[in-house]
Amino acid sequence: MGTGWAPNAEGFRAGRVAFGPVTLFDVSRQRAKTAAEAVLAELPRTKLGARQERRLDRASRLLLLAAHEAWQQARWEPSDDLPVVLGTTSGGMSLGEDFYRQAISSPGQRRGQAARVLQYQPQRQALDLADALGFSGPITIIANACASGANAVGHAFELVRAGQSERVLTGGYDALCQLVFAGFDSLQALSTTQCRPFDAARDGLGLGEGAAVLCLESVAHARRRGAEIFGEIAGYGTASDPHHLTQPDPEGNAAFLAMSAACESARIRPDEIDYINAHGTGTPLNDSAEARAIKRLLGAACRRVPVSSTKSSVGHLLGAAGAMEAAVCLMALREGWLPPTGTTRAADALCEFPLVREPARAQPECVLSNSFGFGGANAALVLRRRL
Repeated sequence: MGTGWAPNAEGFRAGRVAFGPVTLFDVSRQRAKTAAEAVLAELPRTKLGARQERRLDRASRLLLLAAHEAWQQARWEPSDDLPVVLGTTSGGMSLGEDFYRQAISSPGQRRGQAARVLQYQPQRQALDLADALGFSGPITIIANACASGANAVGHAFELVRAGQSERVLTGGYDALCQLVFAGFDSLQALSTTQCRPFDAARDGLGLGEGAAVLCLESVAHARRRGAEIFGEIAGYGTASDPHHLTQPDPEGNAAFLAMSAACESARIRPDEIDYINAHGTGTPLNDSAEARAIKRLLGAACRRVPVSSTKSSVGHLLGAAGAMEAAVCLMALREGWLPPTGTTRAADALCEFPLVREPARAQPECVLSNSFGFGGANAALVLRRRL
């Protein structure tokens, strides 16, 4: 959609579709040929030196762009005790792919390669981020498949709620890379037409890339410094699904448990939810299981609570998905609209809820965001508009 709050809010509000032909790597041997690639903006001025900037991989650049805007919005000052909690799946895998390509094409050439001991650590992107913004503190990296971003935000929320830290920098990031794209394609999980969440004729997901970062702090801390509050993380729930390594329980039992736990954590009833940002990948098994879980959660309220999936616009961002969708929920709460699932033509009969398919004005007060991943990783966040 672009870089920053404003272009993304406008894109999601309108339901703009950001898919196009893959240009980052060769997909001539793949079934699917499209993805939602990010157009990287120029990096902001930070504390990184020129050499450090040159060594940043694509994932690090996405993360730094998102984090810098969040940092500026929050007006935070650097400290030596700021926790960072980030979710990702492939991390800096594209850097490893570049190393492999060079090693194959020019085995004796070492010049221009980042030192493996330093650059290929799983926490490398977080370390670069801390250097760029001038802070330090404990780093937690959560790699829990497609729930990673939501798990990161949820873990950060619990750190603040438990009083372990007054503020936490959190979010998710992932860049497109050939190994992940080819892997999903080999599973025949990628759509060869268009990502259409909850469509009766859906045929798979579409991959995207991006980053979203949130500055979380306690309400007391925010009020003391006169901060602008964008919204409230009110609840977080998780559940594990032992049904299958890649397929969800057809009845959506773990999805139901995660959503129920998030509502309990937020101390709300399910019928108090005004909107659900679904995981909604566009795969036949995920969407049907999630639809059943939502119906079970909402009961009689199912027919009035609107649901949509923003993956129709930017695809599945994997480790960044849960954090990005939390940010979209904050946009909807703050600006008074619901993001549509604009690519869906005929909704599946299992969707007994109103599927948002056109741009819609609304004033939601309480929303639920779902993230369900491979390996049975399920997470849900409850967010509220703070007046």
